[in-house]
Amino acid sequence: MSQQLPKEVRIREVGPRDGFQNEPDVIPTAEKVRLLGLLSDSGLRRIEVTSFVRPDVIPQLADGAEVLSRYEPRDGVAYSVLIPNRRGLDLALKQRDRFQEANFFLSASETHNRKNVNRSIAESLADLEGTIAAAGEAGIRCEGVISTSFGCPYEGEVPPERVLEIAGRLVEFGCAEIAFGDTTGMANPRQVREFFELARDRLPSVELTAHFHNTRGQGLANVLAALESGIDSFESSFGELGGCPVPPGSTGNISTEDLVSMLEEMGVRTGVELPKLIEASSEAQKVLGRPLGAHLLTAGPVD
Repeated sequence: MSQQLPKEVRIREVGPRDGFQNEPDVIPTAEKVRLLGLLSDSGLRRIEVTSFVRPDVIPQLADGAEVLSRYEPRDGVAYSVLIPNRRGLDLALKQRDRFQEANFFLSASETHNRKNVNRSIAESLADLEGTIAAAGEAGIRCEGVISTSFGCPYEGEVPPERVLEIAGRLVEFGCAEIAFGDTTGMANPRQVREFFELARDRLPSVELTAHFHNTRGQGLANVLAALESGIDSFESSFGELGGCPVPPGSTGNISTEDLVSMLEEMGVRTGVELPKLIEASSEAQKVLGRPLGAHLLTAGPVD
């Protein structure tokens, strides 16, 4: 049974990391910093700045440390970085004063996890246990991100029990938030509703976050299903930037401006100033030299 929709939601903007890492060309550091400023001024209260991954694996984010040192933080905004392993955390901690949250990831699918990070799920969990504990000791708020939570392009269906078992381990390690990723856009609204009703029952003490991709055009429908299940925390990407590096064809995250527009029209507060967010995406189009997928960039907001 669905419940009354939340009155407000929390949105983490992941475009500067999840979006930029999927671009074929490297974006100049100065432009990344400028776009971060525009996003910070839009009313977004959570922004993922970059990640500390190997530069030979994701050269688009090789300047992560420089971006982190150069952007101008705004009061009231929680900035986060994506951490793949203990080495990544050690690098990030050299700039501990530049971020408040860290996001740690693995896949719920063995095949996807091996293709993405060249490890089994068990190996990833073994590394994350100590890494998350060390981040917590440094005063960092930790989020665990579980990719392929709603299906795997290599294995097909991913059992919810497996996803929730991994989530439980991440909570034991010290995560205050768990994000469930629809990494290649395989989720449908009925599946999402049933999953989050189960997740809320199993994980009552942590923040549950939905991370949808719009690969098959169902992203916002899945947001509504999550809302109806009581979820009030989402991740999205301005301009609909991003996608999963594996496999090819896994297109972008749901657009932050489309998400904000829908929620505000439904009476769900986001705290985001839509014109300023659209301005950030418009500037990103100029930097990238191509149109982006967000519908509001073409249609504009409802008057």
